[in-house]
Amino acid sequence: MYYGLFKHVLIGPPVKTYYRPWAEGTENVPTSGGAILASNHLSFSDSIFLPLVLKRKVLFLGKSEYFTGKGPKGWATRAFMEGSGVIPVHRGGGRASEAALRTGLEALQAGELLGIYPEGTRSPDGRLYRGKTGVARMAIEARVPIIPVAMIDTHIAQPIGQKVPSRHPIGVRIGEPIHISAYAGRQDDREALRELTDSVMTAIQELSGQEYVDRDAAQYKHQLEREARSRGSEPDASAP
Repeated sequence: MYYGLFKHVLIGPPVKTYYRPWAEGTENVPTSGGAILASNHLSFSDSIFLPLVLKRKVLFLGKSEYFTGKGPKGWATRAFMEGSGVIPVHRGGGRASEAALRTGLEALQAGELLGIYPEGTRSPDGRLYRGKTGVARMAIEARVPIIPVAMIDTHIAQPIGQKVPSRHPIGVRIGEPIHISAYAGRQDDREALRELTDSVMTAIQELSGQEYVDRDAAQYKHQLEREARSRGSEPDASAP
């Protein structure tokens, strides 16, 4: 309902004029049909700048709680999420990962372009962390290609905790599609899922130039938080 209004009238034009994001490889995004945009995740604003450089609508997955708030604040949150291309994930008593998979599959099978952050969370320090295999499973089940994407310098423009991005050159680099025909029918094969996911992360790293860390980003964040609590200070994301 609000997507076109936000992208083409209220948010898109002024953001593009002020920040002037650049893009490479947009020709690698198919003009129709389901596909996954698998991107690194450096900043909250990644989900704003990525759709702005593409002609097609880009959907993202989000908690259904974003759409159920009451009053003016609830309406504003719901409108922003809809305008940003976020589709609600209804857990229905099941695990969040399974609910996200089901919702994502529905979008892909409907021919949508779905944005996914395989790391599962924003990078705590600008490095690229190990991808979760949900992106591979979703692509295999939906029989759609995975397109690697690198967001460039969004974490400099908008570090964690900063609400509005600073004016800094921001880029989007898009690689060639990774076709999954060799993995057909192997959505329950853990080795196949890990192999495909690692291939996606390697492609993202080549596009972004980030240092790769073979560990779970969310677990690392929790470790930093525990260490910070024990010191009585803020988390130190520069720690190895």
